[in-house]
Amino acid sequence: MKKFRLIGDNWFTMLLGTAIMAAAIKMVFDPANLVTGGVSGVGIIVKELTEIPLWLTNSVLNVPLFAAAFFVKGWKFIRRTLVATVGLSFFLFVLPDLNLWMDDIFLTALFGGVISGVGTGLVFMARSTTGGTDLLAAVLQHYLRHFSVAQIMQVLDAAVVLAGAWIFGLQYALYAVIAVFVVAKVTDGILEGMKFSKLAYIISEKPEEIAAAVMKEMERGVTGLNGKGMYSGSPKNVLICVVSKKEIVQVKDIVSKIDNHSFVIVTDAREVLGEGFIEYTQ
Repeated sequence: MKKFRLIGDNWFTMLLGTAIMAAAIKMVFDPANLVTGGVSGVGIIVKELTEIPLWLTNSVLNVPLFAAAFFVKGWKFIRRTLVATVGLSFFLFVLPDLNLWMDDIFLTALFGGVISGVGTGLVFMARSTTGGTDLLAAVLQHYLRHFSVAQIMQVLDAAVVLAGAWIFGLQYALYAVIAVFVVAKVTDGILEGMKFSKLAYIISEKPEEIAAAVMKEMERGVTGLNGKGMYSGSPKNVLICVVSKKEIVQVKDIVSKIDNHSFVIVTDAREVLGEGFIEYTQ
């Protein structure tokens, strides 16, 4: 039952992300002539030249990409991306033609970047993408193995941005680069923010009491390691405890109450897999 709930949450997260991405593309980037790369950027250029709607361009261009990815990578590789791509085209079709372009194009680029970054982060959290240059890069990398997928994507997206500069002008292209940067930062923030935890190393003369308090009051596991003080030469007990960001304050309070002469090192744990944190998924 838990597995089915997790799968349902992933599909919901994916579709919510595509809806937010579609809103950014249709209501911000397109009205502001900001070509931020990818198939959506190509769609904005095509719409400017031919009046073909964004959803149709996104759908048509992805068909050959999915066909190529299917033959090169197989069904398992494309199935989640297929749902996200269809979802993006669907929301590009049904969302109203609202214009959220502000008078200040710099603020527009920032605003659109934040919205698109949130949507992209949600899609990535669901372990999917929205196709486009992601798929094309994966297919090309199969034949150009001395390049990474990320490197090929950078070239493809740069080509789309340059095409946007030719159609709309260099100024719009430069603002589009700002939007791309914001998208990347917000996406990374969402992905890492969901996974970040705190790792505490505790060196104390009262390790048993501290470990017992943390396990009882916080219901968090504690691991003890045998260490040695290199200056004194005496044996030391080192406790390792991983907690959420908000729980680290409680850990420090517990340590301070039991042994205010202890030595505590707190660092970031970028991703923690296991019970109480991020569960393993197939």
